[in-house]
Amino acid sequence: MILAVSFVLNEVECRVLSSLVEKEVTTPEYYPLSLNALVNACNQKSNRDPVMDLDEAAVRKALHSLEGQSLVRSVSPADSRVTKYEHRLQEAFNFYRHETAILCLLMLRGPQTPGELRSRSERMHSFDDLGAVQSSLQHLMKREPPLVKPLPRPPGTKETRYAHLLSGDVVQAEPEPERHAVTAEHFVDADRARKLEDEIAALKNEIADLKQQFALFRKQFE
Repeated sequence: MILAVSFVLNEVECRVLSSLVEKEVTTPEYYPLSLNALVNACNQKSNRDPVMDLDEAAVRKALHSLEGQSLVRSVSPADSRVTKYEHRLQEAFNFYRHETAILCLLMLRGPQTPGELRSRSERMHSFDDLGAVQSSLQHLMKREPPLVKPLPRPPGTKETRYAHLLSGDVVQAEPEPERHAVTAEHFVDADRARKLEDEIAALKNEIADLKQQFALFRKQFE
């Protein structure tokens, strides 16, 4: 049964959930994850944007919230005294493998283009081409409510980036008008020009003084 999205995940909850999803596929031998392993997964420096520095208390708080939303559960393996954690994304949404990979990457690394998603998804799911990535994005966009949305393309870019909506709607900051950059550049150039003009004027004054002194010096011998 597919559940309707009735939650909005914060940044830490998103990182915890997506780290569990990623590790289930990429390192199944260590999954489910202990609290310590999950903290390390959340804070790893590769394949994360932004890079975080979460402590156990922050991760534990996120786990508690996610458990309350039926997105994570704790388990106690028979061969270990340590409590471990696993995600329940499949139970919540009944995703296909390719949908899970796309959503996980968007949670781990923020808005991305189809080309970026394809190149970064290899360990989780191998897409044959960009068309397969676009198809997965369309499936996620057609969910009710949608789980992914395209973002407006900034000036000068050719590819559309996509963002997940598990943390609510994404409002992209408007790029500053190009004239601002031109004006700033103009101010810098004008300042440089004024400095050069001052330096040239000073040199002219020095040359004029030298000429005058030389003329006075010659008169002494005339």
